[in-house]
Amino acid sequence: MPLSQDQIFRFLKSVHPYDALNADVVERLVPTLQARAVPAGESVYDFGDDLPGVFIIHEGEVEVSDENGSVVSHLGLRNSFGERGLLREGKAVTSAQAVTDTTLLILPVAQFHLLIAAEEKVKRFFDRSRADRNNKQGQQDLATTQVDTLMAANPVTCTPATSVQDAAILMRDRRVSSLCVTEGDALTGILTTRDMSGKVLAAALPVETPVSQIMTSNPITLAPSAIGSDVLHIMMERRIGHVPIVEGGKLVGIVSQTDLTRFQAVSSAELVREIAQANTPEEMREVTERIPQLLVQLVAGGRPHQVVTRLITDIADTCTRRLLALGEAKLGPAPVPYLWAACGSQGRQEQTGVSDQDNCMILHDDVTDADRDGYFTELAKFVCDGLDVCGYFYCPGDMMATNPRWCQPLKVWKDYFDGWIAKPSPEAQMLASVMFDLRAIAGDESLFEGLQKDTLAMAAKNSIFVAHMVSNSLKHTPPLGLLRGFATIRSGEHKNQLDMKHNGVVPIVDLGRVYALQGELTEANTRARLEAAIHAGGLSQSGGQDLLDAYDLIADTRLEHQVAEVKAGGKPDNYLSPSDLSEFERSHLRDAFVVVKSMQSSIGHGRGMLG
Repeated sequence: MPLSQDQIFRFLKSVHPYDALNADVVERLVPTLQARAVPAGESVYDFGDDLPGVFIIHEGEVEVSDENGSVVSHLGLRNSFGERGLLREGKAVTSAQAVTDTTLLILPVAQFHLLIAAEEKVKRFFDRSRADRNNKQGQQDLATTQVDTLMAANPVTCTPATSVQDAAILMRDRRVSSLCVTEGDALTGILTTRDMSGKVLAAALPVETPVSQIMTSNPITLAPSAIGSDVLHIMMERRIGHVPIVEGGKLVGIVSQTDLTRFQAVSSAELVREIAQANTPEEMREVTERIPQLLVQLVAGGRPHQVVTRLITDIADTCTRRLLALGEAKLGPAPVPYLWAACGSQGRQEQTGVSDQDNCMILHDDVTDADRDGYFTELAKFVCDGLDVCGYFYCPGDMMATNPRWCQPLKVWKDYFDGWIAKPSPEAQMLASVMFDLRAIAGDESLFEGLQKDTLAMAAKNSIFVAHMVSNSLKHTPPLGLLRGFATIRSGEHKNQLDMKHNGVVPIVDLGRVYALQGELTEANTRARLEAAIHAGGLSQSGGQDLLDAYDLIADTRLEHQVAEVKAGGKPDNYLSPSDLSEFERSHLRDAFVVVKSMQSSIGHGRGMLG
């Protein structure tokens, strides 16, 4: 039975993003929609076909496959598909087939583009890129930063019946200049050190006096969605130094003048300066402990992930160089030239709020066994122990310069890479994957430049090694489940969560490494590798842009999750619950994972006998 316009209207109002549109806009849209019935097993469209518009599933199920025939998505009621092709050149970049008898609604091409141009909510839904965000200046502007970034969460509280003496002890022990006075979750007043001196000491009140007699009752508050200028104006107008933050009648935080000063003082440049002047690892740790707050501010300021991780990695680089300088001051000058290199996330300049250390030393071939086992072993231990003190914990896999295997003369390193390329065993693939991300941090860079150039050339020419590296890059897969869901962790501490590192960014990191290997590209940073691969022709413009957009969304989502953990008073991690995301965010994240799976399928399709 044909669908009536009233049925289509009511259906559209249950589908995002059309449910966010005014009723009159949806009414004008309804007559333009075309209904199509597709029997089970029949094709909706094939790869490369001209698309008639965006498809919306009214009834049934549809399976979407990439150009190699690998299934990348299984869609059901209310899901849309086909928009990626329309936003490119109007041609399908996937194939779609009805799994069951299916009824589709088609929003024609012209109406689709008109709707995107006229409705910002629709544009944001279908535009998977984060170009707008990445083009922001991202300045840490106190006046326009949202209050939930500035505030101290879980403020120290007391009850109205608390004595002023107990309140003073609490303020002293918790090292705070104010107490929020609460009854249950409700804020009833605020008590400050100025109240204690001006109202208690000056009036010689008994120490048993309840704080209810001296507190400021019903203090002015702000919501977490307020901005820094609101705090500044209130403080200046009311001549106060503390503003409680209340949401839904519940106390959630407080902003003090100290918080504002701290926000303005924390910057990557300031942290680098302080580390460069530190004289002990303990002094450096006092600086690196502020990295989580820096992460919060950078993300809140709109900085794209590649800028955030670069700035945070710069701090690790500075720690390393300062520790090397302190080590040489303690042990004396190095007996032969050497290079300290980082691999892993530091090597790629992609460190976040959670980082271990991955490093090695390349020594000049004139080094003696005595020098290597003596001076350089001591220097490596001094630096790695110092990095651990600074919060860069020891590598669980012992990929550190303290391991004699990774503190060797240049000729040994050449033998390592020659062996990994000639005989790509599983261990060789793993080690090569780590070591292809090497980046010089300090020392004689000539020891690395020739090694990198020769190794890339040799590796790219060995088709068997490249095939094994491609195979190795497919071991981490995006967390895609059936029926538009996610494949979350099944058991353990992180049950029902997504691993945004190993199943989120790592598959893209692995792809970037393979593209760099195939193109003999010297870049170590993942985004730089993808951009270089597009420029060199190793990655198509359309496919590359899709992958860049997907990477940006996944990496930004990971950082936003880490920021949320820090704001909640916890430590940043990589485990995200899909339930913490809105339907809009889940839809975009899943589409990004689909892009990554499609690119894995494409690169895997050329693996020949190893496929």
